[in-house]
Amino acid sequence: MYLSPRFRAFAAGAALLAASALAQAQQALPNVVILATGGTIAGAGASAVNSATYAAAKVGVDKLIAGLPELSKIANVRGEQVFQVASESLTNDNLLTLAKRVSALSKQADVDGIVITHGTDTLEETAYFLTLTVHTSKPIVVVGSMRPGTALSADGALNLYDAVSVAGSKDAVGKGVLVTMNDNIDSGRDVSKNVNVKTSAFSSQWGPLGMVVEGKNYWFRAPVKRHTMASEFDIDAINALPAVEIAMGYEGVSSTAIDAFSKSGVKAIIHGGTGNGSVANRIVPNLQKARTDGAVIIRSSRVADGFVIRNAEQPDDKYDWVVAHDLRPQKARILAMVALTKTSDTKELQRIFWEY
Repeated sequence: MYLSPRFRAFAAGAALLAASALAQAQQALPNVVILATGGTIAGAGASAVNSATYAAAKVGVDKLIAGLPELSKIANVRGEQVFQVASESLTNDNLLTLAKRVSALSKQADVDGIVITHGTDTLEETAYFLTLTVHTSKPIVVVGSMRPGTALSADGALNLYDAVSVAGSKDAVGKGVLVTMNDNIDSGRDVSKNVNVKTSAFSSQWGPLGMVVEGKNYWFRAPVKRHTMASEFDIDAINALPAVEIAMGYEGVSSTAIDAFSKSGVKAIIHGGTGNGSVANRIVPNLQKARTDGAVIIRSSRVADGFVIRNAEQPDDKYDWVVAHDLRPQKARILAMVALTKTSDTKELQRIFWEY
């Protein structure tokens, strides 16, 4: 078919204009990097009805992004596969590797926000570690899913969309590390996994910071504990984490775990006590001995809500123990590991537990 030179010139000009408009639109969008670590959000089940029985950490980050083309409308997105691990199997070395990569990316001028896809079992611990150690005001959002992408009513796609939306938004700047699950925006410090078979698994006793509805953020409160830019800890200066273990309290508890941890030379023992961090009378001498032998003793509680009151239930001043405030045992362990990279003085450690 014959096309006149004038028409060809017009078509070429229109194509250039369209390409220019597309380039301008892309420049106007925020630049978000998705760091993938595995988990259910990258999982696959044998059939659509397998929402609780599936294999985690099977889908790579490129496929996650390709499966959600709507992301291109809200951000310029690129992905990196940091590792591909079910979150219950993550190690301290994994934490260090991830946090150092987040820190490096946050320093790049062409990165506006960072999303970490993560398994839900230990998502709260990683989010808190990043809260304590990465110095940036840029949004860092940790996200997972309770159902694999192959399941009916899978939640991963919307959770990831919300995460990218929040990570690229200017109103999330300076609010610390965030977790977007089930439409909520939670503080990485406060949030915990409280249900194991529902999409509403994550919550905080202090409530969410806000919500994401159709890609728009609605904020209701801000975090007040020290985090990110205000933290005295910096991942760029941390190359190893001290050994910290958890011993839980329960009816008929023995000193077996405490004695073994102390003998192994751990730097701290988190006691996940009942109620107000209560300690059975028969194991108090074992905790005292562990303290004498060099381990810091930190009283936490296995109870979901509330907080441990210092010098109530146990004479913490007399025993030179620390209380974990409102942090559950698993999060108390994270803070203890980070804090012990700087000090083992119990008065300083108690200050840190109050402030973070």
